[in-house]
Amino acid sequence: MKITFLGTGTSQGIPIINCKHPVCLSTDKRDKRLRVSILVEWDNYCYVIDCGPDFRYQMLRAGVSKINGLLFTHEHADHTAGLDDIRPFSFQMGAVPIYAQKRVLTYLANRFDYIFNEHNKYPGAPSVTQHQVDVQPFQLHNLQIVPIKVMHGKLEIRGYRFDKVAYLTDVKTIPQSELEKLQNLDVLILSCIRHKSHHSHLNLDEALQLINTIKPKKSYLTHISHMLGFHAEVEKTLPPNVFLAFDTLEVNV
Repeated sequence: MKITFLGTGTSQGIPIINCKHPVCLSTDKRDKRLRVSILVEWDNYCYVIDCGPDFRYQMLRAGVSKINGLLFTHEHADHTAGLDDIRPFSFQMGAVPIYAQKRVLTYLANRFDYIFNEHNKYPGAPSVTQHQVDVQPFQLHNLQIVPIKVMHGKLEIRGYRFDKVAYLTDVKTIPQSELEKLQNLDVLILSCIRHKSHHSHLNLDEALQLINTIKPKKSYLTHISHMLGFHAEVEKTLPPNVFLAFDTLEVNV
């Protein structure tokens, strides 16, 4: 299995428009972060988790020629705003399978009415097939996917476990029952927004505490804001098995 980090930034990306913060002015390419998303590939299958406003460029930059579907963690714009840009894939393969909670599917149908409304479908709009994600595992081809219920502040959202890899973004807390689904991981991908406490995201101390609880072999931090600091400096402070993800990073599991 190969994981490609398509984007590792928070909702505004890095650099932020008109921001003079030193991290936003950094020349280190690892400090340039598009909105958070990953590509998951195994055998001959290819899925994207979240489809934010940078989706088009992310697909071009990664050289993606096909996808088998999209999984959504939740409905916020930095995770969903690029849905219209699945058009080339839809024209190639037909309706693109999308997987999300019922609430998220309803949100997408309202925001992208011209895609979902078959009675008044805009010519040239992409087509999708909807698959509702609850808490039960589901099958994608030859692999079982385990949804993980996590809390983004007061909003219940989904993470996903693919075999020995788990992807959890926009996390603030995880119910104890869900932690049991995260045992024996080779790789944990976990959001970490900054040093200071945040009302709906893990800060660095909280993320490291959660990693210590779950005890994966390796962890990669994502959904990073400029307030966390320079990539090169922050990574030096992390435990040996914890790394800052960066855009275009590929991890083979």
